[in-house]
Parts: sequence; structure tokens; C-alpha cells
Amino acid sequence: MMLLPDWVRESRWVRIALQAAAALAVVALVVAAAWAWYRSQETRGLAALADATALVQRAQGQDVTAQARESAVKALEAVMADHPRLSAIPQVAYQLGNLKYGAGQYPAARGAYELALAKGASGSVRTLAGMGIGYTWEAEKNYANAALAYGTVVKGLGRKDFLYEEALMAEARAQELAGKPAVALEIYQRLLREVPDSRHAEDLRNRVAGLRGRTVQ
Repeated sequence: MMLLPDWVRESRWVRIALQAAAALAVVALVVAAAWAWYRSQETRGLAALADATALVQRAQGQDVTAQARESAVKALEAVMADHPRLSAIPQVAYQLGNLKYGAGQYPAARGAYELALAKGASGSVRTLAGMGIGYTWEAEKNYANAALAYGTVVKGLGRKDFLYEEALMAEARAQELAGKPAVALEIYQRLLREVPDSRHAEDLRNRVAGLRGRTVQ
């Protein structure tokens, strides 16, 4: 065993340094243990999600049974309940929203999409969840709220971003259905200006022509 010289053992600053080093070592051990626990929880959560995703895939399509959809819903809800800190929770909530939407449970679907956003959904999942909120309002014929939801999505996108055209067209459609043809016309014209080579260009021009006829009357 190594013995420290008396002057070292009696030095106040050396004692403080040794105590600090010991504290740092303890912190490092705690951090390492916490990280190992997190990785373990993440691994188990992802495994549960993989099983749930298999059920979700079976619950998609036109001929899906109510039982298959319900099994997928329960599996996703179990993942969220058992693994609330899972990094993929936004994706889980989004998938749950899609299943609820497919079952015609629009308020529940909207709640799931909103949860995806609240849990930090980013990129395409954030865009899709925002669009999903609009779709639920539109399915309920609440076109004013649908337009607001689509407009919120548009504000977070650039011209070349995923679903930019679709979000603008959805906003215009909702505004038109909400009884605001002038607003819808402006949005369609904006889209033609910003994306002149849009694959929807012909349809957009037809809509613009039709709305112009309505707004001048």
C-alpha cells in the first residue's frame, strides 16, 4: 500500500483535490450505470415496437378486420405505457393516430397526432402528424380548423420540403370548403408561382379558373 508523505496528507488543498476526485469517480459510475440502464430500456422498447409494428402492418389495407386493427392499437398503446421514455415514441403515436383514423375515430386519432408533436416529432413524422390533424378535422367537416391545421404545417416547410405542395393544396381545399373561395384562390395561385412545374399544375390551373369565376360574381 502506498503511503503519502505527511505534508501531502496534512495539506488542506490536497485533501480537497482528493475528495473532488473521489466525487467525480462516483459521478462517472452513476452516469455509466444510468446510461447502461437507458440503453437496456431503449433496447427492450425497440423490441416491443418491432413486435407492435408487425401487427400494424397486418392491420393495414382495405380488407383488414376490426380485430386486427384493435390488436395493433393495443400493442402500440402498450409500448407507450411500458416504455414512455422510448426515443421512438413520436413514431409510435403517429402510427396509433393512423390506426384510429382508419377506424373512423377522428378525435382519438387527432389526440394521437398531437401527442406525436408534443413528444418532439421531427422531420417527416412531424409533417405527417400535422397533416393528420388536418385530415381529422376535415373528416369531421370542420373545415375552418382543418385549414388552420394545414396552414400550421405549411409555415414549418420550405418549397422543396416533403409534402409542401400537398399541404398548400390541402389548405386551399379546406378554405374553399369553409366558404372562403378568395382565400383558396390566393393559395392556389401562390402554389403555381412557387412551384410552376408542379405535377398538379394542370389541376391547379383548373381550380384557379373555376374560383376566379366564382369570386368575380
